[in-house]
Amino acid sequence: MIFLVIIIGILLLAILLGEIAMHLKFKNQVKVLYKNALNISDKTYSISQLNGLPKPVQRYFNYVIRDGMPYISLVRLKHNGLFKTNLKKEFISIKGKQYFSAQRPQFIWKGTTMLFTARDSFIAGKGNLKVSLFNIFTLVDAKGSETSEGELQRWLAESVWFPTNLLPSENITWSAIDENSAKLSFRYKEISFDFIVTFNALGEIVTMETLRFMTDKKREPWLCRMANYKEINQVKIPASPEAIWKLKEGNYSYAKFEVIEITYNYAISKVK
Repeated sequence: MIFLVIIIGILLLAILLGEIAMHLKFKNQVKVLYKNALNISDKTYSISQLNGLPKPVQRYFNYVIRDGMPYISLVRLKHNGLFKTNLKKEFISIKGKQYFSAQRPQFIWKGTTMLFTARDSFIAGKGNLKVSLFNIFTLVDAKGSETSEGELQRWLAESVWFPTNLLPSENITWSAIDENSAKLSFRYKEISFDFIVTFNALGEIVTMETLRFMTDKKREPWLCRMANYKEINQVKIPASPEAIWKLKEGNYSYAKFEVIEITYNYAISKVK
């Protein structure tokens, strides 16, 4: 009995130390993100920047941001939601914290469930996905060019939470498809990809779809659905995104988030 109590005590201590180490690692990565970020909040958006863009793209920016508003440089976000550790398993509850820098692509996300902690990131030009059990045992530690591409795709899709980042730039171009869709092309160093973006009559982005590495060697259609737009600090954002793999055997939803708090350039706002 005493031996069992000792083993349980050691395990609990290991979990606590692992949680502390995870917190410190995450905190240090956020510091690196802030250090590398570009301050573009002194730059303002002008409606004249929409000249020549496809009609649904113009409709989107007219809907989500206002003429003369400053660009968003840094974002801090919190969410609740549901997540699948495996496409064939059931959804489990998850809470997440995420930090972004705009223009210079960077983000770090930490998602926590009862059993595991996941960290997704693209910092200092490198992507990483790490999953650990009880903050002790590393289950996944994905790196390399395929991971970096996938993390950049996540960063761009989640730019709907800081839409000035989707305005045309040296890395971003829009091209016409039809009245309700357009192609969003992204180029950053050696990485390039395209999203097919669909819009509704209001101007909201409804879906964003691209090909993303699901394994080290194969890309599959990856779909992001955006819903429940809310106005936060004069910016309209989707508070209820969903991520889906579109496979031959069917569509597999694996992440459904609900944004509960967002910070632009350090100004915290609750999402209601």
